[in-house]
This record gives sequence, C-alpha cells and structure tokens, in this order.
Amino acid sequence: MYIPRAFAETDLARLHEQIERTPLAILVSQGADGLQASHLPLLLERGEGERGTLYGHFARGNPQWRALADGGEVLLVFPGDEGYVSPGFYPGKGEHGRVVPTWNYVAVHAYGRVEVFDDRERLLALVSRLSQHHEQDRALPWAVSDAPADYIAGMLRAIVGFAIPIERLEGKWKLSQNKDERDRAGVRQGLAESPRDSERRLARQMAED
Repeated sequence: MYIPRAFAETDLARLHEQIERTPLAILVSQGADGLQASHLPLLLERGEGERGTLYGHFARGNPQWRALADGGEVLLVFPGDEGYVSPGFYPGKGEHGRVVPTWNYVAVHAYGRVEVFDDRERLLALVSRLSQHHEQDRALPWAVSDAPADYIAGMLRAIVGFAIPIERLEGKWKLSQNKDERDRAGVRQGLAESPRDSERRLARQMAED
C-alpha cells in the first residue's frame, strides 16, 4: 500500500482497533491459478505473537484454501470509513482555485503465512469464539450450542480453519493531514454534513486526530 508519511499510522493498538472494527476482511493470495480473494469474518488474538494472530475459516468448497495448505503468504485488507472530498469543501477554492477532488479513508493491511487446520475440536472452538464475538452486543446472543450437535458436526465438515500470525502491519489514515488547518476544518464540516454514515464517522475521526 502506498503510504505518504503524513498518512502513516504505526501505533499497534490503533491498528488492532481498526482490525477489530472491520467485520469483514478481504484475504488475497497468489497461487498457481493466479490471484484469488475471499471476503471473510476474522478474529484477532492480540496477545498471540509479536503483532497478533488472525483466525478464520474457508468454506471447504473454496479452492483458495488448497492453494494455501502449504503455508502460502497472504494479504489481508481491513477497510475502514471512507468519503469523497469535494473541492467545494476547501475555503481556498474561491481564492485561488488550485484544488481537486480526492478521497479520505482509513485502511489496514496485514501480511502473514497461513496455517490451515481441519481438526474438529479446534474448528468448534474457532466458530464458537467467532459467534461469541459477533453476537456479544445482541440482547439474546446466539451460541453454537443452541444448534443441534449433529447439525453443527455437519457444518464443521464443510469448513477449513486457518491461523495467520501477523508478520507485517501497515496502516493508512488519510484524513487531510497534508492540508492547512483551515482546509482541514472545511473538509471536516463537509463530511459531517454528508447523508452518508461513513462520511460522518470520518468527520468525527478527523476531529479526534
């Protein structure tokens, strides 16, 4: 990922927070069949390894996992909030006109090598943790144990789990840091007035940075 110095984010805790805030990541790999990508919910274990370890699972019918069975390297993309920045947001537009559209956004890229597994007990523990993570804010959270045991056994046979110790992390927080405070304030106001939730959240993030 191209990251100009003004937009680089290197704080590990903040990178982890963005990973945990992303409900669906993109796992990209290169194999004999070319580039492949899957959209997957992942679970981060911050304390495992120097930069944390990511866990998830493929559908067994997804050919991507077979290409990674020997420990292939992958890129994981965790997109955050994003928003269009109109030249009209900049106060300087009316003075000199030297402005163009751009896009503000937050993104984290993680790199590592995949360990694939299909042990039943390990898969059961993984899907239980994933379900607990994504159900925790619901009034009546669903648990794997709520489903019939034979049904869950069949579901487990249909997936393949994986672990990815993170070897490298990149973070890009493109929030108009290369603009002066007057123009940044204009961008914040413009995004804050947007009908899009993502752009309003981006404005709040700019105010906090």
